[in-house]
Amino acid sequence: MREFEFVLTYDAGADELMDVFVERPGVRAQTAACFANERSMWRVDHVLGPEGALDAVEPLFLDESTCNECLDVEGCTSTREYQVLSADPDHRVYFTRREEIQHCHSIPYLAVDHVGDGILIEAEREGAEYVWRLLVPDGCAVGALYDRIDAQLRDGISLELSHVSDPQNWNAGYGTAGVLTPEERETVAAAVAADYYGTPRESTVADIAEVLDTPESTVQYRLQRAEEKVMTRFAAETL
Repeated sequence: MREFEFVLTYDAGADELMDVFVERPGVRAQTAACFANERSMWRVDHVLGPEGALDAVEPLFLDESTCNECLDVEGCTSTREYQVLSADPDHRVYFTRREEIQHCHSIPYLAVDHVGDGILIEAEREGAEYVWRLLVPDGCAVGALYDRIDAQLRDGISLELSHVSDPQNWNAGYGTAGVLTPEERETVAAAVAADYYGTPRESTVADIAEVLDTPESTVQYRLQRAEEKVMTRFAAETL
């Protein structure tokens, strides 16, 4: 099997839902599962971020008159169903089912049509980027699939093939994604970027606090809480 990662980048105004992700830093959506065949697609998404930001995302995400995957809105006549599976202030879980996806110019349909049944799909939205990871059999002509996707893009969306590699870390993140607050995720991301968890450690809590312009005691607390939550979840799921 091979992993292909496609990155769609949206200009301002190209997609109303993506505009919210751009305008509300800290909002992120990640699939827990996404499957498709030649006629249907169904997926579960975790959407995380500050409460006010998620309140702005939800009515657009759940609008059954709009396709959240279509690359060319004018061409989509698929039927859609959205449901809220759980709703916490900073973490929502949504179920999506779409029928007649052969009428939708989306990456799930184009990938299944190109490769066949059995393809595995992950997706993540953050900022202006909508990232799709596909796990497909060896020998798939990725260039031809890229060309098919690129040919369907409406104005304001650009496509990049980020990487082709062996499979790595499939669904590694969603199990812990929902346990961290947006502030904890931001702090952990800054710590990783600063090589705080490296061996040897290349930065201090004070360094991270300076980058985030946040009191050192607050950064220390967020890191400790995040580490506790992640390790507790890891132990519960694997030990």
